[in-house]
Amino acid sequence: MQSGNIENFKHLSQFKDIKDFNNNIEQWMIDIKGEFTKSELIALKRLIRYSAKIVGVCNAKIGTVVSATHEKDGVGISRSTFKRMVSKAKEIGFLMVKETQRKNGSQSSNVYVFNRFISSFEASSEPPIEEKLNQHKTSNLSKSNNQNNNIRTEEVTLEQDSQLLDASFVNEKVPVQFTNLVKCFFDDAKMIEEFWKLVTIAAKKNKITEDTLKTALQSFRVLVRKIKFSKVTNTFGFFYGILNKKFKASYLIEMFNSWWGTEA
Repeated sequence: MQSGNIENFKHLSQFKDIKDFNNNIEQWMIDIKGEFTKSELIALKRLIRYSAKIVGVCNAKIGTVVSATHEKDGVGISRSTFKRMVSKAKEIGFLMVKETQRKNGSQSSNVYVFNRFISSFEASSEPPIEEKLNQHKTSNLSKSNNQNNNIRTEEVTLEQDSQLLDASFVNEKVPVQFTNLVKCFFDDAKMIEEFWKLVTIAAKKNKITEDTLKTALQSFRVLVRKIKFSKVTNTFGFFYGILNKKFKASYLIEMFNSWWGTEA
């Protein structure tokens, strides 16, 4: 993704307006505030304030945010504190970080994208990652929807290079079986990796370490069926909701079996 004016990243925003953004932040904080230290919360709140011009999106340099905590918050933080905060927020699913490059290929400041709050029990919840569905020529599913079901799918406005990388370029950390299924509908390495990232986030959130691939495959098939026969405006959000629901159920069953075995 190339660096540039903040207006260039407007498509990454997941919120209707500043009120919608603030409401989501409040819901997130109820759940995750305890995950951060006092200094990390200062860093987080300052980053949130820098995400008002394009709601939920910020491309301020780390140094700018750190300096602001010294000048405006009274209690300054360090760069390492800011980086720890970002790392935690990413792991939780609260924040997404996009790396950018200058025209000469050198790395520029990151773009920080806040994700909507997601209910663990609602498969139709808003997405942790907003990547509107791109109807590029490799998306057979989107074509089928338009031709057969008249379903309007929002286009993904992903920052693309001159050419998309197909499934053969997917990171080796993504299971081959998962890649083979997803590429039938989204032959895009970046999208496949984003889908798998949601699997790892949801599994970790629900303390699941086994059968994650099986659940991921089941969840993606549910997503495909949903898109095929009805309207899904947030593809990644719906997928994450399905994962959360299934992993939550697995965790509760595991706890019940563990308790029952102990009692026996």
